[in-house]
Amino acid sequence: MHFLVPGIIAYVFYKSQWKKVWLIFILTMFVDVDHLFAIPIFNPNRCSINFHPLHTYYAILVYFLLLIPKKTRIIAIALLFHMFTDAIDCLWIS
Repeated sequence: MHFLVPGIIAYVFYKSQWKKVWLIFILTMFVDVDHLFAIPIFNPNRCSINFHPLHTYYAILVYFLLLIPKKTRIIAIALLFHMFTDAIDCLWIS
């Protein structure tokens, strides 16, 4: 869901520039850099939402605010989609 679905979203909603939008979606995966600060770095039973700094509710609020300016809208959509997919992961592990 982190790679294929963003490509589909980019193609459906941004046909003329879908490759650029898909690349932006992929680049926002760097939000997961905050996982490197956790001990252990990977825990298959840990929900990343509200655990890692860039996955907190405060960060998600900022991502929503980034929807307002047109220049940051695609980045915001990509980050919010990433949080959505991480939230689905949380539901699957609980």
